[in-house]
Amino acid sequence: DHLCSFVEDEEFFGKDSRLIYRHFATLYFIVICDSSESELGILDLIQVMVETLDKNFESVCELDLIFHCPKVHTIIDEIVMGGMVLETNCHEVLRATAEIAK
Repeated sequence: DHLCSFVEDEEFFGKDSRLIYRHFATLYFIVICDSSESELGILDLIQVMVETLDKNFESVCELDLIFHCPKVHTIIDEIVMGGMVLETNCHEVLRATAEIAK
């Protein structure tokens, strides 16, 4: 909790790239992006992903991500597609994924 959520290492990630991560319970969510992205925006995006996964799986854990991989991909595809954030409302994402599952 007392560590920075941003890592910049030009040698490892390449020029103009950084790693942004967030730790939730036993899960780490990691995004690598360039400097044009807002760090706080990416942290908010990670928060939306975690909240949506948590509502879908009722307290998400590693096993949910492993055994329901297609469902996780569908949820993430509803939030982000082609590098663009499409939806940040958890309820809308869950509604859309439920409709896709029909």
